[in-house]
Amino acid sequence: MTIKRDITWRVGVIYLALVVLAVVVFGKVVYLQVVEGEEWRSKEAKLTSKEREIEANRGNILASDGRKLACSVPSYRLYMDLMAHGLKDEIFNANVDSLGICLSKFFKDKSASAYKRSLVDARQKGKRYYRIHRRRISYTELKEVKKFPIFRLGKNVGGFIPEQIDQRKQPFGILASRTIGKLYEEKEKGGMVGLERAYNEVLKGKNGVNTFTRISGRWVPEEVMPPKNGNDILTSLDIEIQDVAESSLRQQLIKHNAHHGIAILMEVQTGEIKAIANLHRRSAGVYIEDYFNYAIGEASEPGSVFKLASVMVALEDGMINLDDSIETGNGVCKFYDRTMRDSHLGGYGIITHRQVFEKSSNVGISKMVVEHYKSNPKKFVDRLYSMGLNKKNGLEIKGEDDPMIKYPNSKSWSGVTLPWMSIGYEVKMTPLQTLTFYNAVANNGKTMKPFFVKGVYRHGELVESYEPKVLNPSICSLSTIDKVHELLVGVVENGTAKNIKNSNYKIAGKTGTAQIAKGKDGYKKGGVEYQASFVGYFPADRPKYSCIVVVNGPSNNVYYGNLVAGTVFKDIADRVYASGFDMLKERVKENPTSGVMPYSKGGTKEDLATVFEKLQVTVDGQEVESNWISTTAQEHKVNFKRKSFAEGLVPSVRGLGAKDAVCLLENMGLKVIVSGRGKVVQQSIAAGSRIKSGTRIIIKLG
Repeated sequence: MTIKRDITWRVGVIYLALVVLAVVVFGKVVYLQVVEGEEWRSKEAKLTSKEREIEANRGNILASDGRKLACSVPSYRLYMDLMAHGLKDEIFNANVDSLGICLSKFFKDKSASAYKRSLVDARQKGKRYYRIHRRRISYTELKEVKKFPIFRLGKNVGGFIPEQIDQRKQPFGILASRTIGKLYEEKEKGGMVGLERAYNEVLKGKNGVNTFTRISGRWVPEEVMPPKNGNDILTSLDIEIQDVAESSLRQQLIKHNAHHGIAILMEVQTGEIKAIANLHRRSAGVYIEDYFNYAIGEASEPGSVFKLASVMVALEDGMINLDDSIETGNGVCKFYDRTMRDSHLGGYGIITHRQVFEKSSNVGISKMVVEHYKSNPKKFVDRLYSMGLNKKNGLEIKGEDDPMIKYPNSKSWSGVTLPWMSIGYEVKMTPLQTLTFYNAVANNGKTMKPFFVKGVYRHGELVESYEPKVLNPSICSLSTIDKVHELLVGVVENGTAKNIKNSNYKIAGKTGTAQIAKGKDGYKKGGVEYQASFVGYFPADRPKYSCIVVVNGPSNNVYYGNLVAGTVFKDIADRVYASGFDMLKERVKENPTSGVMPYSKGGTKEDLATVFEKLQVTVDGQEVESNWISTTAQEHKVNFKRKSFAEGLVPSVRGLGAKDAVCLLENMGLKVIVSGRGKVVQQSIAAGSRIKSGTRIIIKLG
């Protein structure tokens, strides 16, 4: 009985242990299925399938003529799978010497035997992702490398794995680079600043996915969802004008050792920004574009350019007539405990309101505003608000600073606020906000929203276009616009900006010289620096473009707006006017029968016929059968005449332009040296002389 009981007890213990073990196993199974099931299923999926993201190509940022301002340029890292399924020993051993020779010749840093040893060693270690070289190569170089032994067999047999790395480039260097913008180093974040950030969703596209399944130890492509590349954006920026704006601005900044400067050119009727330059001093004589977008991000006291708004308020309210007189005395006037001074020593005495503006008299403007609005300053400020000077432009580019126009019930309003506000102090505006206001004056009172992007394109096809947007249909009456237009023209013709007056076209604008507090400690502790500006539009009789130039911190004792900023304005305006076919066309249309047509250089019949057709100029003699023609200006038309050249004899190129003259002479075997500008007035070898191939001929233009 004892033995039986002992056996029964032992069997029971074993049975109980098995039951407990079964319960534990069952519990573990349930735990794995329910609690950790998702985790393990995910791990299983990773072992049997995987996904590789295919990066989308970022779209291009284009200038107004389609040239690339920012684009993604591919470069490549070279890798090799030494254990590729098709890379058999016989293939590798037969070609590794040749591959080493090719790599040595291509990279020119190691011997062929060194490359061979590194490849053999990598194969022996079973490297699946061996980097061939540290240097990235271009697409053109990649096409050459793909022809190397083993590599030419492709990925599966030759194990060749080129990895594409896209780099964002700006082909025109620093031109408008701050406005174009840049990307974060982490690609997934996209655009950091500028248009790259504003249009990040349009430019970035959508990445694709390549799914692989593990079969017999090999990853086999299963499904591909291709990437959707980003769209291109067409900007309003003109490369040629941008280049002129930046180079002219840089020259003035260097000349005056200024801290920073901006220049903006806007199309009057649309608000399109054609050029925007932001240059900041990095070191003595060195200015960079990508530091900060001062044009839209820095609101400061505008100074005398704000006087236009003050005069417009008084004219709109009927408070003044331009030819009424005002006493400016000796150029000094005290308002409470502060003294207002004119820049002109001794003052101007009694002058008209027109002269007050043209001469930019601080005393005259402030006395005018105080006289009519001291008892009701709200009326003055409300009129400024109605013109939209207290509102942002709402730009697509982030970072626009807020304008600041004080209101009489604000805590910072004092007895001297009104007179100082009238001349551009105790108010703040960004350069682009100031330009937008002047542009509205040029546009007969209609305020246009400044914008940088005209449309979105995909594979060259227009996807979406952005139309000009009106912010304010009328800032004031047309009679006021006409009067202040006269004032702005008068500033250049008779006033503070006579230095930029020219005989080709008229400029309307206003100079500004403001004292700006240095740093955050205010005028008294931090001291002051000057800000020179000029803002206006041209041609004044038919405004096409508005422009503002601001130079901050000139430090070589020259700081007046006409000298520092006005010079840059004129450089930009001259270049735009000289190359502005549309403005020339308007002048021809304006009075097509106003006497004798301007002369034209001779040239090819096809080129000249095209030009005169575009200008809508009547041409007599179109039936002349000749590739080369001369022209004669007659009343109301231009006459074409045949220009023939005897074979073997030096032709007469008098009257031709340089391009056509050089083309004609060089085609006859002569070496041409050009002197001067204009059309050909003299040639060193007389027409009709026998041609000797290689002879040098000098043509003088005038």
